[in-house]
Amino acid sequence: MKPASALVVVRLIHTIAWALLASCVIAIPAVAWARHYEIALGLSAVVAIEVGVLAVNQWHCPLTPIAGRYTTDRRANFDIYLPEWLARYNKEIFGSWYVVGLVVLLGRWAGWF
Repeated sequence: MKPASALVVVRLIHTIAWALLASCVIAIPAVAWARHYEIALGLSAVVAIEVGVLAVNQWHCPLTPIAGRYTTDRRANFDIYLPEWLARYNKEIFGSWYVVGLVVLLGRWAGWF
């Protein structure tokens, strides 16, 4: 496979994985608010596993070095089909939203709101 084609494949896989995980993060507070606690816990667990994978990989996606084999580009979005600003601030945006989701989950479960 040519390097350009391999990079496209890695970027597609990375983008699909990101979309699934981002969807989980975004859904957690809504599902928790609707009092579907088991679903919210399941989504939270999926995201927690991803956080563990990132932690083990020094806060980088394990697909990033694979994509790096096929290009010298090192912009924030060289390894994923996202706008550069979103790729750059992805962890801050979705990490914050994940915490919000966990707070909503805990708060609804505990009856605080």
